[in-house]
Amino acid sequence: MSRTDTAAPALPTDAPRRLLAGIDVGGTNTKVLLCTEDLVVLDRTDVPTPAHDGGAAIVRAAVAAVGALLTRQHGTLIGVGVGAAGVVDAASGTVLVTGDSFTGWAGFGVTAAIEAALGVPATLDNDVNAFLRGEVSAGAVAGERDVLGMTLGTGVGGALILAGELYDGPGGAAGEIGHVPGFGDARCTCGQRGHLETLASARSISARYAERTGWARHAHEVAAAAEAGDADARAVFDAAGWGLARAILLTAGILDVRTVVIGGGVSAAWALLEPPMRRALEAEPPVSGAVVRVERARLGSDAVALGAASRARALLAG
Repeated sequence: MSRTDTAAPALPTDAPRRLLAGIDVGGTNTKVLLCTEDLVVLDRTDVPTPAHDGGAAIVRAAVAAVGALLTRQHGTLIGVGVGAAGVVDAASGTVLVTGDSFTGWAGFGVTAAIEAALGVPATLDNDVNAFLRGEVSAGAVAGERDVLGMTLGTGVGGALILAGELYDGPGGAAGEIGHVPGFGDARCTCGQRGHLETLASARSISARYAERTGWARHAHEVAAAAEAGDADARAVFDAAGWGLARAILLTAGILDVRTVVIGGGVSAAWALLEPPMRRALEAEPPVSGAVVRVERARLGSDAVALGAASRARALLAG
């Protein structure tokens, strides 16, 4: 029998598209998108997160947003991926630990509730892991197999993909570069001292500027001051860039990971962070002599949701 005889018949041109939904649950807003199996975003929306009304309410809001998008797009939903802040148990689809931004979210069966509501398979991931999945699947480091991902927001998050697979580590904390010590002696939000987060988070940028000047400013205001020539503001960003470079060099030295993608709100000040980071990387390159590639994230606010959708796609592929 010829190869032509065994080929599957072509789908009708009017066959509904197979769609994936990605959900990014934040403490204030929940971002939801629909995409194709190739991770092309078709539609998106933001809805308020009922963060203190319990897990069922949070999932209902997300499910309603998915439903609203489906009414605007021609297609069949085949899977849903969720990215959420905190420590998650991906196997059980449960958030284990959250901050005080949520009530009744820890311990709630997220994927089970979504599967019951929408009738399709669902996955759950930590938001930083999902961010990195998104950038590796369709963003600034697409196709890379060994990558460190860093998010600079209120805190500093990290995640690792090694040999093409997300590496969680035995305790689920692999890649938490924001809580590696050796960056001074300032107290971190976790209670310990000298973590990278004390240099490169939005909170620490504000705090360090206040220490130098006595003025309380948000991180984006400190960035604006640095761009306007404020020496104290520029020194704060120089320290942040130096800290990021040190963390990158640690990762390159220990794991031989040479590709890094950086996102989060603080990365909007890339023009301030990149020069000191590059100087530090050039001053002490990895002993291997390898060139370290550092990229600013490309997917913006879609990264977590799109990365979560890519996890759902992988589940469906087996």
